[in-house]
Amino acid sequence: MKIYQVDTFTEEPFKGNPAAVCILNEPKEDKWMYNVAEEMSLPETAFIHNKEGRYTLRWFTPTHEVDLCGHATLASAKVLWATGMVQKVKDIDFHTKSGVLTARSKGEWIELDFPIEAEEKVEPPKKLLEALNVVPKYVGKNRMDYLIEVDNEDIVRGIEPDFRKLKEVDTRGVIITSSSDSNQYDFVSRFFAPAIGIDEDPVTGSAHCCLAPYWNKKLNKNEFIAYQASQRGGTLKIRFGKERVYLSGKAIMVMDGDLLA
Repeated sequence: MKIYQVDTFTEEPFKGNPAAVCILNEPKEDKWMYNVAEEMSLPETAFIHNKEGRYTLRWFTPTHEVDLCGHATLASAKVLWATGMVQKVKDIDFHTKSGVLTARSKGEWIELDFPIEAEEKVEPPKKLLEALNVVPKYVGKNRMDYLIEVDNEDIVRGIEPDFRKLKEVDTRGVIITSSSDSNQYDFVSRFFAPAIGIDEDPVTGSAHCCLAPYWNKKLNKNEFIAYQASQRGGTLKIRFGKERVYLSGKAIMVMDGDLLA
């Protein structure tokens, strides 16, 4: 079986968010996919199976299967087009735990058609704020993550969470965001998910399914340029629609090989 490594939401190698993409010849057991994801030791490993033109897609961290992942979907589309498994002029429909997700080639960019995952205002658990050591302007939560807005970009960039405490909070992950200090971006964010084996995710497409409706209300805009301010960093273009979020990013393949086990 072929396996690839792709850096996503970037046009530079070794930046953005890395994902492995495994092309399955036949369906595999969950335990085997967990083992491969642990072996790859990347934020996500995507597994694609093509049956008569129908692409199923699943995503695994080194410790958990997740319901929605943007960067590994972007990586999967990049691999299918770059290798010629799918003609670049054709959209790709991925059948996933979050429904059908469509990838479209837009020149150097890949656009993903994703669900809206809006948050609602909540009272934050004490352990969450203790783990982050911040004073929030706002705290919300959707079905997957907490969203916390803070006063400025310096706070976003400077947060050093207590990951042991954060791991005990009942959530997939935590999104930290603020407006951007730069005219280049509308907002910035970071994403922490120790509960699923990722202390900090470099660039998180699925988090922007929550950030898009949030900043739509705050800024009264439907299109954004966003930056995820991790050590590797990554840029997203976002269109917010009535029922869907359209996430665009670039990607670069950095490795390919054969999976022998």
